[in-house]
Amino acid sequence: MTSWAEITDAVAVALGGNRTEGRRRLLTCWEGTGPGEHAHRCILAHYLADTESDLPAEIAWDEAALAEYAGVRDGDLVPLGIPSARGFAPSLHLNLGDGYLRRGEPGKARRHHVLGLAAADVLGTEGYGAMIRAGLENLGLRIEAARNAGPGTATGTSTGTTVHNAGPGTATGTPAGT
Repeated sequence: MTSWAEITDAVAVALGGNRTEGRRRLLTCWEGTGPGEHAHRCILAHYLADTESDLPAEIAWDEAALAEYAGVRDGDLVPLGIPSARGFAPSLHLNLGDGYLRRGEPGKARRHHVLGLAAADVLGTEGYGAMIRAGLENLGLRIEAARNAGPGTATGTSTGTTVHNAGPGTATGTPAGT
């Protein structure tokens, strides 16, 4: 079993500017988890998505993070300073909505935008909460711009908010089964 300390160390490396080494460490942590370790796998997939330069692989990791989130119990993320697992949902939906929009799927992006907004009531008004709310607001504006621009048009600009998907045994480094 991969420990939270190993995961947070890997995340720190990835966010600290060494994307390649951070990705390697995150993948090692992923390989050290099992199917029932939803909280660990949710966090790992969430951050692995941020290490991807390939949009389909990024989205696959974001989808894996959200799928694992379904098995996360309320207190499971306390070791990371997240008192209620529900507080992590807006970020997951923001990242997935952003990926779908950049891939030219504004309908899917809108769905995750709405789900992110619905879960945002648990976020504070400052710091992390304000950052996620701003990202959701920006995503909503970009979705509307894509809708107004017509079918098949996507805004390739990210939300500007990356909040912190390849599984073991896959050649592409994307989550197994996605």
